Amino acid sequence: MKVRIKRIDRSLPLPVYKTAGAVAFDLVFREDMIINPGEIKRIPCNVIVEVPEGYVLVVAPRSSMPIKKPGLIMPHGIGIIDQDYCGNDDEILLQLQNIGELPVEIKRGESISQAMLIEMERAEFEEVPELAIVSRGGYGSTNTK
Repeated sequence: MKVRIKRIDRSLPLPVYKTAGAVAFDLVFREDMIINPGEIKRIPCNVIVEVPEGYVLVVAPRSSMPIKKPGLIMPHGIGIIDQDYCGNDDEILLQLQNIGELPVEIKRGESISQAMLIEMERAEFEEVPELAIVSRGGYGSTNTK
């Protein structure tokens, strides 16, 4: 599948799948930044991606993020990049929060995030008066009656 992509800073590399079996590609940061304890910042990832019709681009932290950048989390867990978020000002930004006690430094060209294209289908909702006859038991439980 060909995916159209624009780099903001062409001196930084295009995203790349690191191995033949990788399902996500790494994103790199475009700017140096310090995230102080308690702060939330959006870090530019240097690319605008034209997500193909029928797909969504999901951005997530790499598994090494807690080791490389202790205290940093993505407060919403993942990022969803819609198909229509691809204008000239729609650079992918990674929202990070420092829940640690020390400032965390982000370096230009560093990669602690990844993204993957996932095929999806839009739902056509049909409202009904009732659904399943038996409830599973509520949030966080599985009822096996």
